[in-house]
Amino acid sequence: MTAPGAPPPPAGPQIPRLARYVGLAGAVLLAVAGYLGGALPDSPLGATPTSIWRAPGGPATLICWLVGTALLVGAWWSLREGAPSTRWAYVTAGLWMLPLLVAPPLGSRDVYSYACQGWTYAHGVDPYATSVAAAGCPWLDTVAPIWRDTPAPYGPLFVLLAALAVGLGGGLTGTAVALRVIAVAGLLLAALCLPGLARAAGVPTRRAAWLALASPLVGVHLVAGAHNDALMLGLLLCGLLIVVRRPGRPSALLFAGALLGLAVTVKASAVVVAPFAALAAVHGRYTVRALLRDGGWLAGGLLAALLVASAVSGLGFGWVGGLTHSGDSEQWTSPPTAVGLVADYAGALVGRDPQAVPVVRATALLLLAGVLVVLWWRGWQALRALNDVRQWVTRIEAARPRVALHGAALALVATVVLSPVFHPWYATWPLALLALTASRTTWFVLPASAAAFLALPDGTNLARFTKAPGALAMTALLLVLLLLRVRPRRPHR
Repeated sequence: MTAPGAPPPPAGPQIPRLARYVGLAGAVLLAVAGYLGGALPDSPLGATPTSIWRAPGGPATLICWLVGTALLVGAWWSLREGAPSTRWAYVTAGLWMLPLLVAPPLGSRDVYSYACQGWTYAHGVDPYATSVAAAGCPWLDTVAPIWRDTPAPYGPLFVLLAALAVGLGGGLTGTAVALRVIAVAGLLLAALCLPGLARAAGVPTRRAAWLALASPLVGVHLVAGAHNDALMLGLLLCGLLIVVRRPGRPSALLFAGALLGLAVTVKASAVVVAPFAALAAVHGRYTVRALLRDGGWLAGGLLAALLVASAVSGLGFGWVGGLTHSGDSEQWTSPPTAVGLVADYAGALVGRDPQAVPVVRATALLLLAGVLVVLWWRGWQALRALNDVRQWVTRIEAARPRVALHGAALALVATVVLSPVFHPWYATWPLALLALTASRTTWFVLPASAAAFLALPDGTNLARFTKAPGALAMTALLLVLLLLRVRPRRPHR
């Protein structure tokens, strides 16, 4: 019999075998769609789904993309409770990534933005003060128009790596290949850390590896799209693994903090994990003194990494200002933006100017700060409660990683949900940690699966063409979830 709350045993041999080759067929179709109409340097910008369909090879492109995504999502979904074994999960995820590894950029043109930002820095121009258009990047025509006149929103470590990719790659194609190698290296680092984190959290490694690595979002956006989120996740998981394995050891915590700091210097959103890592860093009884002692070492390593990266790059902390431009795009896939859009539509009916989006976004960020505090406090109280349990040492050692990692996962969920903008690859942030801690999977696998359908192979975002209906649908969904949350429940008999 299966223990209550434990994941079911792996499926029989037929379902995994079918899922493996169905997913592989989907990945091959996505790669074909990439060559037919992916985010190639010379592909037209500002395309619409209708114009793509009418283009030469357009129907074949869209059919391959839709069918391939559906096959890949279906195969991933079918084993959401766990692959037959950890090795099987790794082999299958790697098999699915092979066609995407040799495909053109898919689902986004961000890799060209990275290339131009690296070119800007490599030619002695501050990418946080000067846009790629003003810097005169020779590959400007490949960058999405919305990002041509904005400063870089990424940290100094990634700007350094992007400049290195430009130097190694020479031209645009070589630079894109080098950036994909960096993304794959980050993903491999994450894959190496997953088993240790899964064992520390007490979840089956076969399930954690499958959910975190075989997701279509990982293959399409982190591998084929070469997004820097892969590097951020690799550094983040590596830092967390050291924390849970070596709590209370100053040298280990300094190194772990440095890795977390480097993750922040790739994408600033990684910073929300740091307070929860401090919970896992405490050795022995949970007291304020122990938290300040062990968490202090972790914070010291993080701050040192921020200072060193900012100093070595010569850019200082100018990268913080670039974060304000990450929300320039208004899409209903961000819940706060969707609510603001609906409020603006309602205001337009009575003749009011559209002003709700920035207000709702600012309110959501304040709410995010409050949610993060509440999540951390709940984790702290849960661990403190174990201090009074008999044989507390054993209990705390077993509970610490699970409580801290789950708090970090929920913090990333809140960050994604309440941020001013959402792109499909953002869902990979919480997905990696939820795979390590969540007892139920459907509630986060379902939206991650839906997010896989939001972009077309050339980087066209479907949310741009469904603004009003999408905003209304997202707002209605939020209201339904809120009503379900506050509705009084009948007591169980």
